[in-house]
Amino acid sequence: MTASTPSGEPNQTAEAAPNTETPDALATQLEGLQAELTQLREETLRERAELENQRKRMARDVDMARKFANERLLAELLPVIDSLEAGLAVQADTAAHLREGMELTLRQLLKVVSENGLTMVDPVGQPFDPERHQAMSMVDPAGHAPGDVVQVYQKGWVLNDRLLRPALVVVARHD
Repeated sequence: MTASTPSGEPNQTAEAAPNTETPDALATQLEGLQAELTQLREETLRERAELENQRKRMARDVDMARKFANERLLAELLPVIDSLEAGLAVQADTAAHLREGMELTLRQLLKVVSENGLTMVDPVGQPFDPERHQAMSMVDPAGHAPGDVVQVYQKGWVLNDRLLRPALVVVARHD
């Protein structure tokens, strides 16, 4: 049975476990916990600072990538510019030579753009494709299958399977 006080309530001091820790031991434990808390705060601050530095580095890298993304393409276009300048520098030449120089320069330019994923859409004689062609008008099929492209006003261009500009075409009318 438990001991009771004169008022009839149980004696709490008799049932409570005795506190065996001394004030010095509690103070040492508190100091240890405070040191651990300080260390955890410092580690958290260092990790936050490292994350912020990493975010800044990545933003700087993305900015540099944007700035110089077309560097290779532009370097490949420099010979085309040189060819055009050389053609313009020629004095008193014939139209045939001028045309030949322009054709060579165009081939040079088309080679550069094709190596960079740009493809020409020139659909004469092919079926009309609304995904890559824009019909400007329709004509009687005279010698063409209905729905085929009869004439191209302006060639289209595709960059790595993404349409940049549709070909502007004339389509043979369906009967």
